[in-house]
Amino acid sequence: MDSTLAQTWLRAVAAAVDHRQQELTELDAAIGDGDHGSNLHRGFTAVLPAIEGLDSAGAVLTKAGSTLISKVGGASGPLYGKAFRAMGGTLTEGGDFGAALAAGLAAIEKLGGAAPGDKTIVDAWAPALAAFERTGSYADAAAAAEQGALDTVPLQARKGRASYLGPRSVGHQDPGATSTALILRALADSAPG
Repeated sequence: MDSTLAQTWLRAVAAAVDHRQQELTELDAAIGDGDHGSNLHRGFTAVLPAIEGLDSAGAVLTKAGSTLISKVGGASGPLYGKAFRAMGGTLTEGGDFGAALAAGLAAIEKLGGAAPGDKTIVDAWAPALAAFERTGSYADAAAAAEQGALDTVPLQARKGRASYLGPRSVGHQDPGATSTALILRALADSAPG
């Protein structure tokens, strides 16, 4: 990944969040506090001017992460912020994108304490990482994240605000897993074919 792809990716994320803000908010309203779409919209809108002129993918993703932490409330700002910072740091140190995705997942798991099956961001990020490690394909990672998000529907939340609902969290798609799928689809669509 170079700086051009990193910037194109984040612009695509901002556009996708703008387009699907209401959907994310509705998913979050069902099992959370209903601000996931608006929080991510505010955060990724702020990311765009912050990454202008940066000349490496590592710098772009690190700056995006710092911006998300400072601009996004709730749990999603710190989780995505630390994930992007971890990805940026890994790329800066010479790691490849698979290592960066792994570092992002580790940052999320460390901060949130979630594991696969808890009905969180991890349920989309972990299968995306596994798919990318198998094939090296952004499209395969995005498809795995999308399936992971769908697979959260029958789960009972064990972490995050949705866990307060207990069995009533069953039957709803996790908004964090959904936004992770959106973020990785934006990458797949941004990458050269």
